[in-house]
Amino acid sequence: MLWIKAFHIISVITWFASLFYLPRLFVYHSMSQDKLSIDRFKVMEYKLYTGIMMPSFILASVLGLCLSIDGWAYYSIQYWLYVKLLLVMLLIVYHFFCGYLVDVFKADENTRSHVFYRWFNEFPVLILVGVVVLVVVKPF
Repeated sequence: MLWIKAFHIISVITWFASLFYLPRLFVYHSMSQDKLSIDRFKVMEYKLYTGIMMPSFILASVLGLCLSIDGWAYYSIQYWLYVKLLLVMLLIVYHFFCGYLVDVFKADENTRSHVFYRWFNEFPVLILVGVVVLVVVKPF
């Protein structure tokens, strides 16, 4: 089970790295004016989402599910876990919304400013803080 936990942590780290970086690419992409830069951002966003972010999400989810099933009898009475799972669900929605935005940029249909994406970029940070505090402190 320790191997599963180790690889779960590794996949969560790579998933969060992608969740932090992709919206930052959206910031720069939304500010771009020339075709060369716009095309470059489209490639970077697509490769990051499909090549790193999605596999990391799948692996983190599968391994997290394995850990949950293994310790469910113990964890089922700890309410911090339910709050953590709610935060993870919000993060999954954010993840797929990022995929939607990749398609929006690919089709040159973005209507949002770089300011929106700067704020949008902060959401996973809040989720990360909440999840880490819940897992480490286990406040309830």
